[in-house]
Amino acid sequence: MKIKRILLCNMLLAAVCVPAVWAQSDNSAADHPATIQQRKKNQQDRIANGIQSGQLTAGETKNLEKKEANLNKEEHQMRAADNGKLTSADRAKLNQQQNGLSKQIYQDKHNAAVAHYGNNRVGQRRENQQDRIAQGIRSGQLTPGEASKLENKEQGLNREVKGMRQENGGKLSKADRAVVNQQQNKLSKQIYKDKHNDRRGY
Repeated sequence: MKIKRILLCNMLLAAVCVPAVWAQSDNSAADHPATIQQRKKNQQDRIANGIQSGQLTAGETKNLEKKEANLNKEEHQMRAADNGKLTSADRAKLNQQQNGLSKQIYQDKHNAAVAHYGNNRVGQRRENQQDRIAQGIRSGQLTPGEASKLENKEQGLNREVKGMRQENGGKLSKADRAVVNQQQNKLSKQIYKDKHNDRRGY
């Protein structure tokens, strides 16, 4: 009698679980592609990962974030034209543009250009700034426009450091380090300010 009850319970359990498993398999990614919002977050995560790994230079990140900011503006305009909604044509256009941006992220992360910071104080500080920017992008605390502007400043600072080193046989003088430190302080404050305002990245 006990065996019959156990078998009956198992059959009932199977009858309930199997349709649930089938229902889950019907909700595969192929049937439900990522939304515009999910894709924006995924793109930002990929950019953040590229910054932290050094696969993306400040210049590459600046350009990618500028494209992302323009794409967000275009989406905003499309929604404004249709009472806050996107038409199927709008979604198709945005999806095509996101595909292009996705390819650009891949190409930039896999080319020969990489971020070199060096193993000194200045280099460590530059790497820390990049990590903070990457974290802000990943968390949504930085908008693409803010990230692009920060990376533009970072790129300018990197060029300046390179020029200073070329003038001094590959080294930074004490005065050079003081100038760079002052600029890094300004950039650090800007990163903090941008991450703690009321704007969101996605």
